[in-house]
Amino acid sequence: MNKKDGANQINSQNHISFCDLMKNDTSEVVRKFESQIPSFAQNYSDLYAAYLHMFDNFFGTCYISEKEFFDKLNMDQKILLEIKKNSELVKKNYFEGIDSSTKIFDFFIKTRVSAIISVDNYIHEMMELYAKFLSQFNKYNNLRK
Repeated sequence: MNKKDGANQINSQNHISFCDLMKNDTSEVVRKFESQIPSFAQNYSDLYAAYLHMFDNFFGTCYISEKEFFDKLNMDQKILLEIKKNSELVKKNYFEGIDSSTKIFDFFIKTRVSAIISVDNYIHEMMELYAKFLSQFNKYNNLRK
């Protein structure tokens, strides 16, 4: 084996393709992000559940400590009935807000995913056109030589 053949063999073994490098590294980063989604979702769910549990405990404790006080007031049942109606109206408004927020968030996510798919399709089309252009350019270039 002469020096030139040895150098060609080393160059072919050490040859780094820019496209391979970018695709492989990008794919690894994307897979790493994807692997974190279950943990992220679970951690957020745990955090949110802890807040909700704290509020439930707070009002439960409030109930226990103040029930005796309010029971001793012997409030008129008509007033309590009106307070209950008001509380149920507030609760209904909260439920509607929660449902609306959920629908908006779902729509937002579906819209984003749809936009990403559209961009992905556009990129694929552009890459196909680019590949055809390069192929034609190389053919033309080879004919000129």
